[in-house]
Amino acid sequence: MEHPGFFQKSGPFSLNQISEKIGLEELPSSTAQAQDISIDDVKPIDAAGPTDITFFDNFKRLDEFKTSKAGACFTIERYQEHAPAGMTVLLCKKPNELFLKTLELYYPNALRTQTTLSQLDENNQVTSLIDPSAVLEEGVEIEPGAIIGKEAHIGKGTRICAGAVIGYRTYIGRDCMVSPNAVVTHSLIGNNVTIHAGCAIGQDGFGYIMGASGHKKVPQIGRVIIQDHVEIGANTSIDRGALSDTIIGEGTKIDNLVQIAHNVVIGCHAVIVSQTGISGSAKIGNYVVMGGQSGAMGHIEIGDGAQIAASSDVHKSVPAKARYGGTPAKPIQQWFKEIIAVEKMVETRDAKLKKAKKPE
Repeated sequence: MEHPGFFQKSGPFSLNQISEKIGLEELPSSTAQAQDISIDDVKPIDAAGPTDITFFDNFKRLDEFKTSKAGACFTIERYQEHAPAGMTVLLCKKPNELFLKTLELYYPNALRTQTTLSQLDENNQVTSLIDPSAVLEEGVEIEPGAIIGKEAHIGKGTRICAGAVIGYRTYIGRDCMVSPNAVVTHSLIGNNVTIHAGCAIGQDGFGYIMGASGHKKVPQIGRVIIQDHVEIGANTSIDRGALSDTIIGEGTKIDNLVQIAHNVVIGCHAVIVSQTGISGSAKIGNYVVMGGQSGAMGHIEIGDGAQIAASSDVHKSVPAKARYGGTPAKPIQQWFKEIIAVEKMVETRDAKLKKAKKPE
């Protein structure tokens, strides 16, 4: 069964309606054909189809713009000549700001986390912590104080521990464990998944349009998808996607106090050790190991089987099976050579100073 989604979508709207509502000064054509194009949804540049609207302002992703199938796109004049056939180009000075307004038009309630219950008495008091619309399979265990939200689905043999919160339409598979005080919203969880105490999964990601007059929050309408046999350590935070999904692959093991940002994709059987931070839209391959207190910059890729040493900061993409360490991270043999070279320089300096101070 296809998931019904976490956010109610408005629309569709014509380009003419969109331009009026968001304050776009001029459409690309005066013809009725351009103005009457119907737009069903907002999507990222690489996922948008003929009935979707998107935006583009990043030269590094120019190839994605050239091959995009989006029906309409906000962009600046310098990229107009690269637009693919069939795309209606909406020229503007700040594509991200107009796209944000369009996103708010289609998803007006996306900034509000859906976790509430509907079972209230005449005094507006909650009568049950399990919403009557929730679906619990046989053998589900719900401990005292756990909250199960509207239309949530929980599979056979799963235990939801005291104080945990399962949000609106969140799906949790079979034989899972959601430990005390964990919060899981806007998420689809597989089977045999362990979520330890204090985890926050599915909250909105850190997305803002920065400006001198203040920072405008960008609605995050993606999901978190966690595949089978994943374990997530205590107090780890996994943000839902902005437009696409945050994905944790099968068999991956995540330690305590890890931060995984929006749109991150982690492959199968990866190991992410405590206090690691992975920035938005980074891609981590299968069987990758990231040591404690390491970090990955946004939009980079770490290839299958790569290993990142503890306390290392990865600023550029890492090839498959490579071993990297240091800040900024580099091939580990080079890192070791540099450390040894510095140590020798210090030893040589100290020996010269000691010799200079020795009385004759």
